[in-house]
Amino acid sequence: MSDKLNQDNITPTEEPTQSEEAVKKDAKGLWESLRRFMRELLDIRENTDQEATKEAIIADIPFKGHTSWILICSIFIASIGLNANSTAVVIGAMLISPLMGPILGLGMSLAINDIDTLRRSLKNFAVMVVLSVLTAYLFFEFFPIQDESSELLARTAPDIRDVLIAFFGGLALVIARAKKGTIASVIFGVAIATALMPPLCTVGFGLAIGNPDYAIGAMYLFTINTIFIALATFLTIKLLKFPMVRYANSAKRRRIARIASIVALLVMIPAGMTFYEAFQASMFKKQANEFVSATIGKYQFTSGGRYLDNFTSIKYNKGEKPMIELVCMGNEIIPANIISSWNTMLKEDDEYKRLSGTELHVIQGSQNEQVDQLKYINELYESQKNQLSSKEEKIAFLEAEVNRLQKNVSQQKEIPFQDISAEAKANYENLVSLQYDNAVITDFSKTDTLSIFEVKWKEGLNKNKIEAENQRVYEWLKVRLKDTTIQLRGTAK
Repeated sequence: MSDKLNQDNITPTEEPTQSEEAVKKDAKGLWESLRRFMRELLDIRENTDQEATKEAIIADIPFKGHTSWILICSIFIASIGLNANSTAVVIGAMLISPLMGPILGLGMSLAINDIDTLRRSLKNFAVMVVLSVLTAYLFFEFFPIQDESSELLARTAPDIRDVLIAFFGGLALVIARAKKGTIASVIFGVAIATALMPPLCTVGFGLAIGNPDYAIGAMYLFTINTIFIALATFLTIKLLKFPMVRYANSAKRRRIARIASIVALLVMIPAGMTFYEAFQASMFKKQANEFVSATIGKYQFTSGGRYLDNFTSIKYNKGEKPMIELVCMGNEIIPANIISSWNTMLKEDDEYKRLSGTELHVIQGSQNEQVDQLKYINELYESQKNQLSSKEEKIAFLEAEVNRLQKNVSQQKEIPFQDISAEAKANYENLVSLQYDNAVITDFSKTDTLSIFEVKWKEGLNKNKIEAENQRVYEWLKVRLKDTTIQLRGTAK
């Protein structure tokens, strides 16, 4: 009995101990298996051919002979595609373009301290840029059609997405280059995604039409792509531990290493600043859109007003005061106290801290201002044509608004004078003549078009009779023409 009790007392204590050790052993084995799986999944060092990668990148750096002509032809094709607003043609041009070689050479040479390759890369990069811009300039200068297509204008305003595309595109490209048996499809895909060629074509277009803003914006986009592709190459080559170039002279080796480090740092500083500025602009626009949705997006128009969300303008440029412009049309005015409360939200609401100091402009239509609205919509079309043409649906919407307003104005102000005069003669026996004209009148705050009638009565009518007849004709014309703004002048012959 005693032995049995001892066994009963020991067994429950030993079983949990053995169970805990087994669980720990299983967990350790699972963790090791997971680590091994992740290493096999993500490690690219074992399957990297360093020497072949270096030779392939160096071989693609020069721009001469065949490569130069391929570049010229691809630039012409891209320019034609941008001019014709054909995405497919632009993609085809990017597939045959040899623009990536010197950029990869820049990143690699900085990573391995290869000063000779760095010199060749910089020289050929300059040749590449000048040849591309010159080719595009000549095309747009002498080609008779110089339309500002959406494909062209999309390359004039870079944002944070372009930074990310360039960086991860560069990573994908250099990783594909480093793999034993280069993945050609990745190289083609990166050539399309990073879109180096369209910005250079847009620079040539901006110079050809004399618009420096287009040229500067497109060159900024190209610079972003170049810096971040080179940066991605630099980091990948460092990660893969490519061997540094050795120099017999140790002093020269240290000097070159120092120069390469300084150049790499100089490249990374503007890259960081560009990313930060693009990030700030992106966050501002995100918060501005949230503000618009929370204010006018929820405002309930009750008398025919309409918010044109397609024409919301959010401006955020370094060194300029940020602005949000909202456009409304129709016969309803948003009360001043509502707009004031929105301005208070901009200044004081913690939810919109990034919008501090932003100006809010609300452009509105009002009753009896159809002519003003038509004038505004046409001015809006002309002033924002460049931005609107990047989105065809906005142009279609705007043209529909112009046609609608023109139709409204013509319907409201067109007078069937022949019918009116015949009816007036039949209804008013003392009427001698009827005249009609339009007058544009302004009180300097709004402009309107009025219909003015003038009637003449037979001689011998007294003043009271003339006034009574004038009132009858006036009331009849208001009902007949459905226009309460008409004016009437009546006298005796």
